[in-house]
Amino acid sequence: MTDDTSGTLDEALERLHASGPERLGWLSNHAPMAVEALVRHGQGRTVHHWLDRYRHKLEEMPRPHARITEENSHEALGDPRRLADWPAYFERELAARPWRDVLAVWWPRLLPGIAGGATHPVIRVGHAVRTLLDDPDPGATTAPRTAELAHALGYWAARHAPLPPLRQRPGPASGSAADALTAVEPIADQSGGIRERLARLTAFPTWPPTPTDDPTTAPADHPEEAHRRLAELVRAATHRYATHGHGEPIMLVHAATAPNAVLRVLPALPRELWAPSLDAAWAASAAVTAVYAPREPLPADRLPSVAGGLTPEEVFARAAAHGDEHAIKLTDTALDVAQGPDAMALAAALHACAMIDPVL
Repeated sequence: MTDDTSGTLDEALERLHASGPERLGWLSNHAPMAVEALVRHGQGRTVHHWLDRYRHKLEEMPRPHARITEENSHEALGDPRRLADWPAYFERELAARPWRDVLAVWWPRLLPGIAGGATHPVIRVGHAVRTLLDDPDPGATTAPRTAELAHALGYWAARHAPLPPLRQRPGPASGSAADALTAVEPIADQSGGIRERLARLTAFPTWPPTPTDDPTTAPADHPEEAHRRLAELVRAATHRYATHGHGEPIMLVHAATAPNAVLRVLPALPRELWAPSLDAAWAASAAVTAVYAPREPLPADRLPSVAGGLTPEEVFARAAAHGDEHAIKLTDTALDVAQGPDAMALAAALHACAMIDPVL
């Protein structure tokens, strides 16, 4: 649970809401996600210094294009000219209705575009919802956290981008998420940015398995089974970063953090949305894996290890000192997984800190 008796998180979010969700026309603003993770894991004292160093990556919110209403929202979906219009729309919606009600309406509309914005919008939504779920008294929720949900949903709506039509290939005989990710075939042409790469996707392995594929498994459309499978996927993707993250250390972070964002949102959603959320999370994780993963894992003698028996708190402190937003967010997800405890998840976090350039 976020330890924010100082009000650091709310101050940071207020400071950030004058900024747009992107810079240089496409690169995402990671600051709201990173500062939420820093505060949650006891590094609140570092937040404003971290923001000072990140300030050069912030741009002002773009100028409004045209007001979005319920009537014209469908045609505005996925229109990046509306990067300022969509947060304003969700601010009005959240002022009129409880945030869970707004989320329940828009979550299924946005899920098909989960890969839009390189999955950053859904990850930002996951961080925003986590802070709102922390508050046992919904009536006392702070305005900056509700505003952050509006910004996160608005970013997702503006960058909403469905994947191309995909064929389903047979999934792994084991039915495990780890084997399903292994069965994802890397695209042949891994040139260009993520939008160009995603357009080259043609097929994914079927996952999770259906009872027809494996009669011993419960149907994935059962809410509890969907939740279990989603947690399994997050764990598998985090572990896989330890062995395959070298393919693209920054972008492969999202193969784990995107499904974990969905997992964080599940408790706020109606249970009938849990199964489609699992399907979308698998699509996001598999897509990032296909367009960035190397064909071979690290050799056994080069696999990362958790030297000296570091605690999860010590591992996160290293990520905070490292300073890169991707290392911080991967470590944040690794700590969710490591509640087991889970040495491989912590190794993945340390591996991210080793491969990604630190912020000096």
